[in-house]
Amino acid sequence: MNRHWITLPCVTLLLLAAGTVVAENEEKFVPLFNGENLDGWVQNGGEAEYTVEDGVIIGTSVPKTPNSFLCTEKKYGDFILEVEYMVDPLLNSGIQIRSNVYDEPKTYKTSEGKEVKVGAGRVHGYQVEIDPSDRAWSGGIYDEGRRGWLFDLKNKPEAQKAFKQNEWNKYRIECRGNSIKTWINGVPAADLTDDMTAEGFIALQVHGVGGDEKKVGKQIKWRNVNIIELND
Repeated sequence: MNRHWITLPCVTLLLLAAGTVVAENEEKFVPLFNGENLDGWVQNGGEAEYTVEDGVIIGTSVPKTPNSFLCTEKKYGDFILEVEYMVDPLLNSGIQIRSNVYDEPKTYKTSEGKEVKVGAGRVHGYQVEIDPSDRAWSGGIYDEGRRGWLFDLKNKPEAQKAFKQNEWNKYRIECRGNSIKTWINGVPAADLTDDMTAEGFIALQVHGVGGDEKKVGKQIKWRNVNIIELND
């Protein structure tokens, strides 16, 4: 009898403490986008158009320009990022995380000892794919400008089905040390372990469309871009 009277209050306190931690984490989400303009962001790469309307960032494709990236001025290491997007079915896009761009060429070494060279001015780093095509790899992780695909969704049918065509979709992206995990509309997608880059900017991509007139002028939209920086 006494054992129960001692245990129940302890359990209650633990549950309350856990709830407090969750609440504190929720309160730590801060916006990366102020809903009014692109203060705190800078464009690199191509010349796609980025505008703001009604609290939404809009990226519009233009002809004959390489991939364009709207990048945060600040760099981030360990964090939880949540963002909503709506993409035209003809476009390809992505969310860059832990990405960088340098004025001089950069050389990286893979875990296998191979060298990967990146040209000056080239945005490169982890990209959480936005893929409205039949392949349906939205939420997979691609290494932009370096190694290519690191975690596709060939073996993740649930994640492939989670993407909503012509609707708002929500990503959750968690970076903790060498672990990068993604969710699309609450469904687990990528689960990558990689330690090539520990810190970098976050960026919103408008993929180059070359001279394909069908894809020129198409748009991708982002809203509710929020982040929690993790200090532990």
